[in-house]
Amino acid sequence: MSVNLSKGQQISLTKSGGGSLANVRMGLGWQAAPRKGFLAKLTGAREIDLDASAVLFAAGEPVDVVFFQHLVSDDGSVRHSGDNLVGGTGVGDDESIGVALERVPSRVDQIIFTVNSFTGQTFEEVQNAYCRLIDEDSGQELARYTLTGGGPHTAQIMAKVHRSGEGWQMAAIGEPAQGRTFQDLLPAIARHL
Repeated sequence: MSVNLSKGQQISLTKSGGGSLANVRMGLGWQAAPRKGFLAKLTGAREIDLDASAVLFAAGEPVDVVFFQHLVSDDGSVRHSGDNLVGGTGVGDDESIGVALERVPSRVDQIIFTVNSFTGQTFEEVQNAYCRLIDEDSGQELARYTLTGGGPHTAQIMAKVHRSGEGWQMAAIGEPAQGRTFQDLLPAIARHL
């Protein structure tokens, strides 16, 4: 059963029958908002290039990143599905990042998931954007965070997966930010570590 998260809400990443999840995937989906007016009929649908990134932190410092130009973390525990340059049809995830939780180095205590508009379009031009966490082994959706409303921002700090005791937890962040790349977002990310 999936949980619809609201900003700031957390869930534990333990199996309902006990034990920790081994492999999770953060899926991202979006669509371009329809254009309005006479020119919209002439120009048709626009393409929106959003990019999903996962920044791995150890004691508050970034130690690795997975994004469209670095698809696999240095240790191999985090993998990006590849870059989607145009946005989705509303069916399935447009980009995803898989995390083998048991393989994440012990020094990594947080993984922050972000999405940014590489081409600089704002979220006013995006609709139906979401991130969701899936148990890779069962295919079950565990949690979903839906972006509500647009806005003049070009990025979102979506969620984080962080160590909690012996296991992991996911927290929905949903903070608008400005930036075309994950590097641009690092100051805003720091507030959530």
